[in-house]
Amino acid sequence: MLSQAMIDRLNQQINLEMFSSHLYLQMSSWCAYKALDGTATFLSQHADEEMMHMRRLIDYLQETGALATLGGMEAPPTEFNSLQEMFEKIYIHEQSITRKINDLVHLANTEPDYSTLQFLQWYVAEQHQEEFLFKSILDKIELIGVEGQGLFFIDREIGTLAANKGKEATSMSPASA
Repeated sequence: MLSQAMIDRLNQQINLEMFSSHLYLQMSSWCAYKALDGTATFLSQHADEEMMHMRRLIDYLQETGALATLGGMEAPPTEFNSLQEMFEKIYIHEQSITRKINDLVHLANTEPDYSTLQFLQWYVAEQHQEEFLFKSILDKIELIGVEGQGLFFIDREIGTLAANKGKEATSMSPASA
């Protein structure tokens, strides 16, 4: 049985994950509008991942007999000054999500709620990967630049990340086993 504080915090996290999905989908749309097709595909995939993160939380709450509640949310921004600015915002956003996950882990450890603590370990590892991924994209942007052909090469690099992610998903599907 989860405490009310834990239920409330997990529901907050559900809504943060939903916002993340909408944010990345909006960013994907902006990239498609700017003819950055590789980045648009990558961010669309990432939006799907965030929705899966949300679904995991909902499933966990339901498994524990708690009510998952979806709240309203503010609309994500629709305009960005540059691809670099957009990825800087993503990196800052992912760092804030990491802090929220860490707060959940702290609460689970303090209560103590070892089942939830164990469940949250996946999110801890996932957030480490997310921050690493977006920091590496920012590093590539810094290295290649976004002036002239640099933007084309960055978009192609990010598109390669999306293509590789698609290959990973295909190779892990039961049909390919």
